Amino acid sequence: MDAALKPGEHIVGVDIGGTKMMATVLDHTFKVVGRSRKKSRGKDTSAASEERVYKVIDEALTEAGNPEIQGIGVGSPGPLNPATGVIIDTPNLGWKNFPLAKLLKKRYGAPVLVDNDVNVGTYGEWRMGEVQNCSHVLGVFPGTGIGSGIIIDGKLFHGFSGAAGEFGHMTIEVDGPYCGCGKRGCIEALASRIAIAKEVAALAAREDAPYILENCGTNLSRIRSGVLAKAIAAGETKVELVVRNAAYCLGIAVGNAINLLSPEAVVLGGGLVEAMEQLYLEEVRRAVKDHAMPFLRKGVKIVPAKLGDDAVVLGAACLITEHLAGE
Repeated sequence: MDAALKPGEHIVGVDIGGTKMMATVLDHTFKVVGRSRKKSRGKDTSAASEERVYKVIDEALTEAGNPEIQGIGVGSPGPLNPATGVIIDTPNLGWKNFPLAKLLKKRYGAPVLVDNDVNVGTYGEWRMGEVQNCSHVLGVFPGTGIGSGIIIDGKLFHGFSGAAGEFGHMTIEVDGPYCGCGKRGCIEALASRIAIAKEVAALAAREDAPYILENCGTNLSRIRSGVLAKAIAAGETKVELVVRNAAYCLGIAVGNAINLLSPEAVVLGGGLVEAMEQLYLEEVRRAVKDHAMPFLRKGVKIVPAKLGDDAVVLGAACLITEHLAGE
């Protein structure tokens, strides 16, 4: 992984999310020597998102002592073109056909590699997490949306379009609820945190979830993963049932993906899994047992992600390092 870096050389890993941005500077041993984190949108909404990317990288470099860097790896929301580093469309950041790699290369004078953030997070878990010995890995990250990364024969799979892995938009309920993509019955419309929050807010409105009602009201933005976990710990059985049903729905889609891809391991990450790991894995494993073919699911490891918030920055650092080694 670090074959391209010599003592004294450094790389930068960047995570550009819809709500937060993070940059880390790593030395040749992959030790983090500088770090910065910011919200993706500041109080000055007129400021360009790219300026915040520059600022988060600059602050991480300052903390590291402003070393010369050999490369920058970036995980960004898609869709994007990983071959060119152009962001095709990210409404949350205001980018459309945006040449992120080109701009970063010009500003920092180093090679830049940009890939989808969930791809990069999956890659980080594969290179530095619990599934390093596997050649075929599926990463699934349920949160505000649901994304996935696919590793086949030790390489990220991008598909014909470059944007493979839209796990959240597999249809599992024909004529189901509308999804943000415009279709109906997507797994994202049934099992994302937003989908769960909608159902839990309805419980609160009917006074069937007193903990949620007291702490969040019916405000969807406040019904986050940690709050759901606390409500379940407080004994709110209907909230627990909603979360379990959503996790089982996700597990159905995981089972379908196992039937299609036959991975060695499935890594589950994101806020929902981090907040309710045991519950979540229990339901996903149950659904996989019900819906994946016995021969294909045999021996498949279904494990929680281990790198947390660092998955994307570390995955991005791994990708750019391997890119440099390839050069």
